[in-house]
Amino acid sequence: MHATRTTVRRSLVAVAALPLLAVALTACGYGSEAKDDSVAPAAKGDTIDGLDTVKIGYFPNLTHATALVGHQEGILQKELGGTKLSATTFNAGPSEIEALNAGSIDIGFIGPSPSINGYVKSQGKNLRIVGGSASGGVKLVVNPEKIKTLDDLKGKKIATPQLGNTQDVAFLHWINEKGWKVDAESGKGDVSVVRTENKVTPNAYLSGAIDGAWVPEPTASKLVSDGAKVLLDESTLWPDKKFVITNIIVSQKFLKEHPAVVEAVLRGTVKTNAWINANPDKAKASANAKLEALTGKPLPAEVIDPAWPSIQFIDDPLAATLQAQADHAVSAGFLQKPDLAGIYDLKPLNKVLEAEGKPAVADAGLGVK
Repeated sequence: MHATRTTVRRSLVAVAALPLLAVALTACGYGSEAKDDSVAPAAKGDTIDGLDTVKIGYFPNLTHATALVGHQEGILQKELGGTKLSATTFNAGPSEIEALNAGSIDIGFIGPSPSINGYVKSQGKNLRIVGGSASGGVKLVVNPEKIKTLDDLKGKKIATPQLGNTQDVAFLHWINEKGWKVDAESGKGDVSVVRTENKVTPNAYLSGAIDGAWVPEPTASKLVSDGAKVLLDESTLWPDKKFVITNIIVSQKFLKEHPAVVEAVLRGTVKTNAWINANPDKAKASANAKLEALTGKPLPAEVIDPAWPSIQFIDDPLAATLQAQADHAVSAGFLQKPDLAGIYDLKPLNKVLEAEGKPAVADAGLGVK
């Protein structure tokens, strides 16, 4: 937003110009719980780079279905051969970034805001984005009795997952584009932005505490099953209806020491995305089976069926949209202009894509030199 409170500006200075996104980064799936997953049995073959185990992190969340399906179907493990895949799931961006920094995981699936924050906070020394995983899957859903048009949002209470997270920034940017005013820190203004955890949002909607929500799947479809209506799909606001929602990151140390392992994981993600897109119904069932194993319960059909087709599973990290999301965070008052040069290293991915007969992807000028 154009106007933010002095307290926001002081807080930005106090953390050496790092974003507020450090405390609220990416949204977890509806009802998800973080837990360690068992180590998958290694496939036949030699280890890669002499590495016994590669540690991968992801969310028990539909927007991380490349990891869910790749793990469930054994596609990732097959590409790793004798190197075992050990997976840990998270439900918050900061904890996954901390795990990457501590060496508890080597590779992670994560949203754009924590990718940006983790890179800026470390002064460009901790991670690289090496691939994409998913686009889309974010919707504005509302109470149809109270809100019938986008202009009706004025004066209403709309939830986002967390202060400064990817969806919160997107909604504040949309509000700004409408010419409305909202204080980024408090959420007060022409629209009341209510920061509510995804797992709590459905109950908040049913109780009338909120009038709608700008949220990722499957929370959006859960709200629809509770009577809400989709008023806007965020993908319609982006060129070609695509924007990054999940990246693949790797610690720079691991990338330097085990490039062949990183390449093997990327082969697995590319093959997983191809399988998902060729077998959407089987892939949806596979993702839900993995969610059940991780969280104790699958998503009901009335939630997963409408949620699944709104997410695109792609290899391209859509680098230009990452830069745009960073710019939106700046305009919202959450972030001082970040230097994202070097955040991408897409050489391993492009090598895999070439071998698969697919076109290379671009880093929008943000690649490592």
